Amino acid sequence: MTDSQRWFTLVSVAALGFLVYLLQPILMPFLVGFLLAYLATPLVERLNRWKVPRIFSVCIVFFGITLVFVLMIGGLVPGIKNQIVYLNTRMPEFIHWANAQALPWLESTFQINLRHLDMTMLTDTLGNSWQEAGTIAGTVLSHIALSGMSIVGSLASIALIPVVTFYLMVDWPRLIGGMEDLLPRQIQPKVNVLMNECNEVVGAFFRGQFLVMLSLSLVYIVGLKIVGLEVAVIVGLIAGLGSIIPYFGFSIGIVIASVAAIFQFQEFLPVVWVWTVFGIGQLLESWVLIPYLVGNKVGLHPVVVIFAILAGGQLFGFFGMLLAIPVAAVILVLLRHVRKRYISSDLYTHESIK
Repeated sequence: MTDSQRWFTLVSVAALGFLVYLLQPILMPFLVGFLLAYLATPLVERLNRWKVPRIFSVCIVFFGITLVFVLMIGGLVPGIKNQIVYLNTRMPEFIHWANAQALPWLESTFQINLRHLDMTMLTDTLGNSWQEAGTIAGTVLSHIALSGMSIVGSLASIALIPVVTFYLMVDWPRLIGGMEDLLPRQIQPKVNVLMNECNEVVGAFFRGQFLVMLSLSLVYIVGLKIVGLEVAVIVGLIAGLGSIIPYFGFSIGIVIASVAAIFQFQEFLPVVWVWTVFGIGQLLESWVLIPYLVGNKVGLHPVVVIFAILAGGQLFGFFGMLLAIPVAAVILVLLRHVRKRYISSDLYTHESIK
């Protein structure tokens, strides 16, 4: 490859990256659809190997994914709604306890003045906002609208996801084949090796992490139910599903569960049991779930993980945080090959002239 070709490639990649950055507000349904199609393609290909035509294979897998999603939503929404109603009914009791016991204890222990807090106003605000689950959903949607995306636009983006997913699943072999045909012949074998390694790493992460999320959700829900926490389902789901971002699910889950335990039991021992549940969950995640379900194929240092999450969030928001780990893993694969090329190059092996 000549110098001009190298510069053209670098400029093209930089221009493509800049274009993606500019289009990120409208890319969400396409990226999510691409991700879902990528995750579902192995199931479609397995049905193909069983002599099922591709269009029928896609329809079967797509219908199965949709059915599972609908059943999950239908099963979880009533329970979540009941727990929100429970929180609403217990909120005045919690406010009274906080005003009568928690705030005086904090003042006497830490020698601070918290009397400026208007608990009545807080009660009115929470009472007006938590009348029912629909009010909360409306509040969330209003925040989305305030952030620059209207409700109609949000619904349209969500509606696009299954459409994009279906068509990508149907045309996946043609899409990948077309990309391979555009590669220069002299670098195609090397690119295929890189793509296979990246596919192995990303596939291991997403498919394994999905099982880790479900397993942790179950562990947290069952554990918190044993403790007796009334909002076990909500907290367990938040902590389990939030584990797709390392340390996020555990951190937010243990804080919410601890506050909920104090709110419900108004004593410290249940909080200790909550911490025990989350400690067991962390041990299971670190020593059992991650090694067996994800494996060591990702191979990222914890510091790199933290940096990748912060960088992804800074550049692309919440969705960037979700994709930070697999993108960092792909970059790691590429850097390994760059290192091999460097080690075998004259720049590294050439002895200095004395």
